[in-house]
Amino acid sequence: MESNETWLLMRIFISSTDKHKDGLLYEHIVFSAKEYGIAGATVNKGILGYGSSSVIHSYKFWEVTEKLPVVIEIIDEAAKLKAFYETIRPILETMRYGCLVTTETVDIWLKKSGIKKN
Repeated sequence: MESNETWLLMRIFISSTDKHKDGLLYEHIVFSAKEYGIAGATVNKGILGYGSSSVIHSYKFWEVTEKLPVVIEIIDEAAKLKAFYETIRPILETMRYGCLVTTETVDIWLKKSGIKKN
């Protein structure tokens, strides 16, 4: 796919238990990205990780509540993704336990829309 636009992949590193209002933060971000018209978003839940707080969180099948590392990957054209980030930045900046946001330029080789089922 040839495009004159620069595309970015944004990664947001948070915890599976981080909240926004009464819901989960990662759900809020993905639903907001969809409403904003962002090309795509995926949430990946880790099994082991730590952040700048140096607290290691891991998955153990006997734990009732699982506090796990989560990475939200969001992709779109650079200008659109930067504008979307500005809408969620105030939420991320006020997080009690912190987060990390990174971006990298990506080359899109194929972007094919699927056929929606009725």
